Amino acid sequence: MISSITVYCSSSNLAPGEYFTAAAELGREFAERGIELVFGGGRVGLMGCIADSVMTNGGRVKGVIPRFLEEREVAHYGLSELHVVETMHERKLKLALWGDAYLVLPGGFGTLDELIEVITWKHLGHHHKPIILLNLNGFWNPLLLFFDRIADEQMIAKHHGNYYTVCNTIQEVLDVLQPPDSVTA
Repeated sequence: MISSITVYCSSSNLAPGEYFTAAAELGREFAERGIELVFGGGRVGLMGCIADSVMTNGGRVKGVIPRFLEEREVAHYGLSELHVVETMHERKLKLALWGDAYLVLPGGFGTLDELIEVITWKHLGHHHKPIILLNLNGFWNPLLLFFDRIADEQMIAKHHGNYYTVCNTIQEVLDVLQPPDSVTA
């Protein structure tokens, strides 16, 4: 049973509007299902949007932000818990440990870094948690093609796709987190 989820996503306020709509809907769903959001602690971009939605809908949010980002005034102080750490490495470790699953929304370099790290850790056997990519508008398709290429060139195993689940809709994400038969059970 998933009681907390680490979400990696964009901190850009310039991302397409439909990504903000999806983040807000996911936040509402997490709150309604009692799934705690664990995220990077920022008040901007998709990060701030999903956190605000969880909080507005009565859910719990745990944020982790390094001090240098807090000092740039991007920390979200309206959360259930905000943990300020010294380094990005500390942040990433807490984010990785505190969630029962990982959900990756569209994002930039930081999001990509976090995704690759949790996939690598799963490959090495450091965790067995679900990794879900929300592939809105095919956002992750170029990366998935790259993964296929490096598998074709035998840089990674052919079964690399077993490390993550690609979902194209919010409902697919929710079904992975709480399969329909488990909701009625």
